[in-house]
Amino acid sequence: MCGIVAYNGGRNAIPIIISGLKRLEYRGYDSAGIAYVKKNKMAVIKKSGKVKELSKSISDALISSIGLGHTRWATHGSPSDKNAHPHLSMGGELAIVHNGIIENYGSIKEGLQNRGYEFRSETDTEVLINLIDDVKKNEKVNLFKAVQLALSQIIGAYSIAVLDVADPETLIVAKKGSPLLIGVGESEYFVASDPSPFLEHTKNVIYLNDNEIAKITKSTLEIRTIQNELKRPYIQKLTLELNQIEKGNYETFMLKEIYEQPQAILQTLRGRIDPNYEFIKLRGLNENIDFFKNANKITIIACGTSWHAGLVGEYLIEGLAKVPVEVEYASEFLYRDPLISKNDIVIAISQSGETADTLSAVNLAKEKGALVYGVCNVVGSSIAREAGVGTYTHAGPEIGVASTKSFTSQVTVLILVALSIAKLKNNISNSTFKVITKCLFDISKKMNCALKDIDNQTKELAKLYKDAKNFLFLGRGISFPVALEGALKLKEISYIHAEGYPAAEMKHGPIALIDNNMPTIIIATNKFKYEKLLTNAEEIKARSGKLIAIVTSGDKKMNKIADHIIEVPDVERFLSPLITTLPLQLLSYHIATLRGCDVDQPRNLAKSVTVE
Repeated sequence: MCGIVAYNGGRNAIPIIISGLKRLEYRGYDSAGIAYVKKNKMAVIKKSGKVKELSKSISDALISSIGLGHTRWATHGSPSDKNAHPHLSMGGELAIVHNGIIENYGSIKEGLQNRGYEFRSETDTEVLINLIDDVKKNEKVNLFKAVQLALSQIIGAYSIAVLDVADPETLIVAKKGSPLLIGVGESEYFVASDPSPFLEHTKNVIYLNDNEIAKITKSTLEIRTIQNELKRPYIQKLTLELNQIEKGNYETFMLKEIYEQPQAILQTLRGRIDPNYEFIKLRGLNENIDFFKNANKITIIACGTSWHAGLVGEYLIEGLAKVPVEVEYASEFLYRDPLISKNDIVIAISQSGETADTLSAVNLAKEKGALVYGVCNVVGSSIAREAGVGTYTHAGPEIGVASTKSFTSQVTVLILVALSIAKLKNNISNSTFKVITKCLFDISKKMNCALKDIDNQTKELAKLYKDAKNFLFLGRGISFPVALEGALKLKEISYIHAEGYPAAEMKHGPIALIDNNMPTIIIATNKFKYEKLLTNAEEIKARSGKLIAIVTSGDKKMNKIADHIIEVPDVERFLSPLITTLPLQLLSYHIATLRGCDVDQPRNLAKSVTVE
């Protein structure tokens, strides 16, 4: 991991690549570099740290019509100049950038060392480029064929771009399990991990499939499989606009995306709710009505924030549709023998659609015969294509590493799914269906009001609690996953330790931690077990705990107990996560900024986790 940019065409590749690397900064990284051919020699410039540090090392006078660039998130070897990409073959003739993990790199490295190869870095990537070099020389083949033969020996995931000083007008790229796109211009081609680096140059894109290798010159493109089957490129038109991946008037991408949530939900709902609120149109679901109507069980697989959305989905589907639901970490689902039958549905949730653990779990579920239903934000992503059926969230690009609008958009899709299944199974009355559906369609207005009302309040609370060492987040029922998500946001961007718990579970352990240095946030709207939440609040105050309560507007009882209350609009119970998550996001955001943290690029995190 984490980001690849390459160019081959009639313009100067260097500024295009540097600009593209900056566009990929949101994915998270620890070093950056470029490679290009100059005077029949391969040149590499790379630095640990930010792209701006790399830029300082590059002369404005540098010109090359072909080149590679990379932002790295460490998997093998610590962040350093020597471990940064691109990597060269031992003789310096070949250069590579690589996302993913080569699982059998150890045995390959040992064989190469026995054949006289020496290594400068600790990475699996350097092993791969030397393997390609070894194959090229011993088999006496061109670079394209050498990449084909070398990749047939590889176990793992990769997207790569390779340059050869002996053929300086040809770029070779390949993919398996890690995203790689080709932007098609006028007598020029762009390569990147997602469309953002080339969006200002072209909207024509080819999504490379697994086990495909592309040979790119300035004017030609040829795609073959590892088995040498010729493939016909399928060019798609992007609908993404450049202003969607820029900050505009906001200080950070994260703040922009928090405030984009009401509009993102409207986009997710657009065209999917009948004007009379009598039915919901979800193509993937409607095309498989019998399957959803007769499903024995639904399993939701996801990671991180998407897993929390899945937990909300469990409450929604079981509460509305009365269908048993299990929610699994995709990484755990993958490495055991899950009980999945041909009458089961597996819902896979991923913002990027490229999450490696989730993608592998999708393939396992398909092998077991389940119907896999994808919930993704990125059109054409791997999970969207592998799932076959599903629903896009249409949240727009999310640049901030810590997910915000993707969470609420995923929850919105799961509400639609739950309502649809409930209607199919006649487990919901027409009147209740209409009430919830109409409230969902109108909720963006309440979200806008909530964001406007609570921003300054969360800012002031952040000043009081920015130096806390630990936080506890509590919720009951459908608010429990929201508590988990609130704790995750705070951890991710402020580096404060935080835990989410069911409020009733507090007395079974976490209550031992509560004192006047341990702030607790309790989600205590009046929609579910409110009186019991009051009791939980009293238990916290009896131990001198500092208590922040998220309450329904007009609340009188919790106001007498909590140190601070944040009021949110009154909404239907099953829709409450769309409202209660907002103050948690803003509070985490303001605490992190007051602590001087980079909220858009938190340390050690990557936006698209393409390794297992």
